[in-house]
Parts: sequence; C-alpha cells; structure tokens
Amino acid sequence: MSRYSKEDILRLVAEEDVEFVRLQFTDAFGILKNVAITSSQLKRALDNKIMFDGASIDGFVRIEESDMYLYPDLDSFTIFPWRPQQGKVARLICDVYKPDGTPFEGDPRYILKRVLKEAADMGYTFNVGPECEFFLFASDEAGRPTTDSDEQAGYFDLGPNDYGENARRDMVLTLEDMGFVIEASHHEAAPAQHEIDFKYDEGLKVADDIMTFKLVVKTIAKRHGMYATFMPKPKYGVNGSGMHINMSLSKDGKNAFCDPEDKLGLSETAYQFIAGILEHVKGITAIANPLINSYKRLVPGYEAPVYIAWSATNRSPLIRIPASEGEGTRAELRSPDPTANPYLVLAVCLAAGLDGIRRKLAIPQAVNRNIYDMTDSERSEAGIDSLPENLMEAGIELANDEYLKNTLGPHITRVYLDNIKKEWKDYSTQVTDWEIKQYLYKY
Repeated sequence: MSRYSKEDILRLVAEEDVEFVRLQFTDAFGILKNVAITSSQLKRALDNKIMFDGASIDGFVRIEESDMYLYPDLDSFTIFPWRPQQGKVARLICDVYKPDGTPFEGDPRYILKRVLKEAADMGYTFNVGPECEFFLFASDEAGRPTTDSDEQAGYFDLGPNDYGENARRDMVLTLEDMGFVIEASHHEAAPAQHEIDFKYDEGLKVADDIMTFKLVVKTIAKRHGMYATFMPKPKYGVNGSGMHINMSLSKDGKNAFCDPEDKLGLSETAYQFIAGILEHVKGITAIANPLINSYKRLVPGYEAPVYIAWSATNRSPLIRIPASEGEGTRAELRSPDPTANPYLVLAVCLAAGLDGIRRKLAIPQAVNRNIYDMTDSERSEAGIDSLPENLMEAGIELANDEYLKNTLGPHITRVYLDNIKKEWKDYSTQVTDWEIKQYLYKY
C-alpha cells in the first residue's frame, strides 16, 4: 500500500515550503542523476510529463532515440535536511520510461523490479540488509579529493583517534531525519575507514536507500571539510571497502530461510538459494565488483573473500551464515563492493537464488576452516574454486552465463560487457608508477 498520493505530495510541498524538487534516477553504472524542477512544475512531474535527454546518460540510449520520461515513485518523497529551511529541497526517486509508455529496459530500477516480481510470483518477498563501508580523506586547498589522512585508528576506535567521528555522527543523524533506521556505526579496520549499517528492508527500498546513503555520506563529509569515497581499494596495504549483502526470503509473513529442526537452522529453501548464488557467482562478480580497482580489494590477507565457499562458523568464505536465528536467519554475501549498482547487484543475486530454488540445486559441503590457511592442493581437494581475479575475467564469466544475461536483458548486458572491454584496454595500456619504479633503473 502506498504511503503518499499525488495530492499528499502537493500538500506537503506547500506546507513545508519546498521550492525545489529533485527527480532522481540511477544510470547503468550506479551513478545518481537528477533533473531539478521548481515546485510550480511538480504537478507535471507527478503526471509523468518531465522529459530528459537519455543520450546524455552513460549506458542509456543513442542520440536518435534519446527522449526519456521520469515517472516518480511517490513513496520515495523526502525533504533534504541539510538544505535551507526556507525554500526547502525535496526529492522523488523515478523510474525511466520510453515515449510509448513502456519501461526503459536499461533502467536498473526496472530490472530489479522485474526480478522482484518473479520472486513474488513464487510467493516470496526479498529482504536485504547492506553493510556499506567508505573512507573519509582530506580535501586539498582547492577542495579536490585526496587519499591523505593522518589518522591511525582501527576497528571500533573512538575519538580523538577517530578523526571522522563527528562527521559520521552527523551522517547518522541526517539519515535518521530522512527515515533510516540506523542499527550501528563504527570505525572500520583501516585508518580513515568507516561503516554505517541500516536496518534490513524489502529489496527495492534497500536499493533506493543505498543510493540515498551514498549521497548523504558524501554531502555531510564535504560539510566537514572531508571527502568520502566508496572506491573499493583507495590505498595499498590496508583493507578495502566492501558492501556485504545480508539476504533472506519471506513467505506468508515468515522467514523462509528458517528451519529450527535443521542443525544450522536453515531451511531447504535457504540451502537451494545459496547454491544458486554459488553457481552463478563468477558472473555476478562482474556486476558486484564493476571496476578495475575492485579486484585490488579481492586479494588474500585483507578480509575480503577470494574463494567460492560457504560456512556458518568462520568469516573467510564468500557466503557466511550469521549466528542469528528465527526471523533473523539470513545469508551474507561478502564479495560486493560499494561501487556496485545496487539495483543490478540485488537483481542478479535474487535471480541466482531463485534459480537455485527452481532447480532444487544441492549446496556443496560447508568449509568450516580458514580457507586462507589451506594450501592450493587442500583447496583443490576440497573443490574450492576462486572468484575471477580481474575485471576482464569477470566479464568473460558474465558473457558465458546465459541465465544472468537474460536477467539483465540484452541492453544492460551489452553496456556492461562493452564497458569492461574498454576499461580493461585503457588500463592495460597505462604505464604506472609501479612499472617505472620496478623497471626503469634495472633496464
């Protein structure tokens, strides 16, 4: 049931003295975009009459088919707490439609909604709880971002060692003003690294919330003279930033992953869902870890997963079963990073899990020892495979996974695979500082 009607939005804008409304949408690569309108144009927006040039957006359309329309999701209406309190600024998250009134197949939000509909047709609701990590670095005198920080704080440290404590507090308060339920926030393992966790919810809302979360974090950081980055591995030799995804399905109002009779408390549905993700995870990696830099995080020694396995007793595998029981039963996928487009990564994870349920896939045996301490031969004997080692390998895995390509649709599949090839070629032809230091003197 919707929270707001068109009349509610018009009334709230008048009562709250909202002068500007940002019509937000997300491009194929997870970058937030918006068209700003004044309140005088709001009725047109609510009637789906606001058009924009799709040819100007990465991964959308060619110039000869560029007209796109924004259809606001009324329940996404919120007022930005950090903007002026006279002539306030609000936002509406939008779906992207073509002139003929059909959804645009390159809209990531539409792709997630389509997979959520598949789950609903099977009787399931998809629940997600993300864990988003980020770094807070200094800006230079011109306000440009750097990777500089004099901080040396680590896990769960507090001020004065935690230089970002005040900024993180303001982020939490701002998010709560916008309706988030913040469960925890803390300093992470690496110097200048932080995490803020918000309560799980239905899949589409969580994807929307991740996009809002990133905007809030970056906005409040700038107000504190800092730069927030979700880049997976901005500094060599320290932990990178992940976006662990805790997932469960509910059916008839109950957690479909829970079975008190099972020794791990997991239902057959949960085991099949996990098996589906494990089967498709190499292709998922191209979506969950979409940058060249993503694979600098996915290396042994920095807590990020490398090997394809699952466990309920240790944190080294790709999928972990947290200790919660009953309604808190869930599976945690630890590989995604916060540069992933949340709509697409949730879509492919859910689709893979549903594939496991439909096909009644058998889950491999759990790995209950530290995989990093195992030798190559021990991992091989246990049948433990590895995630793709770089973006090009991940792209090849996606290209070979017909099921995931069907989930994403031909438009997004083409856009992602073309971008991977281009980025890999650009990266491969660069001459880096490491190469100069390594070879110039020797040769």
